[in-house]
Amino acid sequence: MTAANTEAFTRLTEADPVLVDVRPAGEVVPGMTPATILTSGAPLPWEAYHGGQRRAVLHAAVYEELAADVGEAEAAIRAGRIRLGATHDHGCVGSVAGIYTASMPVLVVESARYGNRGFCNLYEGESRKRLNYGVYDDEVRRGLDYLAGSLGPLLGAALRRGGGIPLVPVIRRALHMGDELHSRNTAATLLFTRELFGTLLELAGDGWDDEVREALAFLHGADYFFLRCSMAAAKVLAGSSLVTAMTISCREYAIRVGGCGDRWFRGPLPTVEAKLFEGFTPDDIEWIGGESHITETVGLGGFAQAAAFGLQAYQGGGPEAMVANNLAMYDITHGEHPHFNLPYLGFRGTPTGIDVHKVVATGVVPVIDGGLAGRDGGQIGAGILKAPLECFLDAAAALRDGG
Repeated sequence: MTAANTEAFTRLTEADPVLVDVRPAGEVVPGMTPATILTSGAPLPWEAYHGGQRRAVLHAAVYEELAADVGEAEAAIRAGRIRLGATHDHGCVGSVAGIYTASMPVLVVESARYGNRGFCNLYEGESRKRLNYGVYDDEVRRGLDYLAGSLGPLLGAALRRGGGIPLVPVIRRALHMGDELHSRNTAATLLFTRELFGTLLELAGDGWDDEVREALAFLHGADYFFLRCSMAAAKVLAGSSLVTAMTISCREYAIRVGGCGDRWFRGPLPTVEAKLFEGFTPDDIEWIGGESHITETVGLGGFAQAAAFGLQAYQGGGPEAMVANNLAMYDITHGEHPHFNLPYLGFRGTPTGIDVHKVVATGVVPVIDGGLAGRDGGQIGAGILKAPLECFLDAAAALRDGG
C-alpha cells in the first residue's frame, strides 16, 4: 500500500489542473441528460432525502422547466421521468446541496499532465439565499439565469480565447495572502480576476462590453467565487488508502478511498463548532449536503488553517486553535504538498493525502472549514466540522480485506 500511496500522492500533487472552459453541464458532464438533476452526497433513494436538500432538488426541476411546480416535480421523480444522480458519479463536485441541471454552466478543469477532467458549477453570489442552500424565489431564479445567460458564456469565451488558467499558481499565491481556499477565497478570487482581465478587455472590444461590466461587478462582490475552481481542481487531483472524496448529504457523511474504487463508506453526520449569524441558534442548523471539503483532501481548507487567521471573524476559533488543528493534520496525511506552503509554519507544505490507516491509528479525524445551512433555508453561519471516525474504520477494514 505504501507504493500505491506514493503514486497516488504524486498524482495528487503534480496533476497540474487548468481551468479550460465554462460550458452548460448538459454539454460536458458525463451522463448528463436534459432530465437529470445531480445533488451532493453518496447516492440515496429519493425517499431518504429531506429538508433543504429535497427542496433544492424539487426547485431545480422547476427552474429547469422539467415540472411546473414542486408537486409535479415530486411525481416526475417518483415516476422516473426526472433522474436523480450523485455529483461524484458524474465527475462533478457540489457545494452544500450541490445542485446541477443540464442548463447550468460548469467550470471545466483538466489535468495538463493526465488529461482527466473535473467539473463544478458556478458560485451563485453573496446573498444568503441560494438554490444550493435550499432556497428558490424570484431573486434566486434571476441569479441562476444570469449565470447561465451571461456570466457562464462570457467566462467560457474568455478561457477559450486565453488558453485556460493554470490553477496551482493561483492557489499557491493565495495561500501566502491569507486564504485557505475553502472558507476564505478573497485573494484567490482577486488573482483569478486579474488572470482574466486582459481577455475580458479584448472581449469588451468585440461587443461583450455589457457582459464584461456586469461580470466585473459580480466578481467584485463574490469573494467565494474561486472556491468552485478549487473544488474542480481537487476533483481532478484525486489504488491507495488515500481519501479521494468526502461528502455530506442530509442523512450521512461518506468517503471514498483510492484502493476501493467507487465504493462509499458511510457514517453519521459530522460534528461542528459553529459561529452563527445574528439571530440564529444551533437548533437552526440543518444538514442539506456538501462536498466543497474535497479541498481538504488536497491539503487546503482545514488543512491550511494556519494560512487564514482572518477566518476567526467568519467561522470562529482562535489562532492557537487553528495552528493546533493544522499541525494535527500532519499526523493523518501521507506527506507535505510540494507547492502549497504555509508561511506561518516556515513555508512548510500543507498536510496532504488523508490516509485512512493513519486516521484509524491516531483517532485524529479530518478538520473541515465550511458554511452552515438553516432549517428554513439559506446560509446561517459557518464553522469547523469534524468528520466521523466510523467511515475511516470501515474503509480501513475493507482495505485490509482487499478492497
